[in-house]
Amino acid sequence: MLVLLFLIVHWYVSLFFQTVFLHRYASHRMFSMSPFMEKVFFVLTYLCQGSSYLSPYAYGAMHRMHHAYADTENDPHSPKYAKNIWDMMMQTKNFYLDILRERVQLDSKFTKHLPQWRSFDLWGNNWISRVVWGLLYVYIYTFIATEWWMYLALPIHFLMGPIHGAIINWFAHKVGYTNYNVKDTSKNIVPVDLLMCGEALHNNHHKNGTRPNFGVKWFELDPVYPILYVLDILGLIKLRKVTAAPFE
Repeated sequence: MLVLLFLIVHWYVSLFFQTVFLHRYASHRMFSMSPFMEKVFFVLTYLCQGSSYLSPYAYGAMHRMHHAYADTENDPHSPKYAKNIWDMMMQTKNFYLDILRERVQLDSKFTKHLPQWRSFDLWGNNWISRVVWGLLYVYIYTFIATEWWMYLALPIHFLMGPIHGAIINWFAHKVGYTNYNVKDTSKNIVPVDLLMCGEALHNNHHKNGTRPNFGVKWFELDPVYPILYVLDILGLIKLRKVTAAPFE
């Protein structure tokens, strides 16, 4: 089924650049790259996220605040202070836009060394850009959808980035297991995280936020780390040398 194939491909390419560029690079600087490669990642992130493009600058600042204030009233997206997952998503959206549009002042520790290409970010977050991408998805569906109900999958394409974030920010603080005792409710949802590209190993990540491999135990698989390792070998990025946090 072409619709399912398109949905799966879009899911993973969007998620890949969200976890690699926005999360592991922008937010935590788990690796470094040249200014040219940074621009390449900006463009590829836009092309893959499309209508749900997220600014690495605004995302990075917001995510750093999540780590600093996890599960407190200052956390930009904590399930403890939201009525439901939709309420949390709206809170996250509003805070993200406040950062993007410079309506809020942030401590410099939350913005230091964040990748910034302001004109590009403003275009990517412009409603014209989002609508054009949305219309493109609808146009593609006119060729690959064979039944009317297949069009019900379009909202997933429209909101791909926020959906990825909501799954982790909600469920990885609600269900799962823990390897570490941390000061928040972060949990590992599954030991082999193929659906969320390693992001579901959330408790491990909250223990050691700069470690590029989210898997810690022998049976925990972060499928993105081997890709980063290859990119490091090829000289496209430079991984930081960070060891695993000790078990408590």
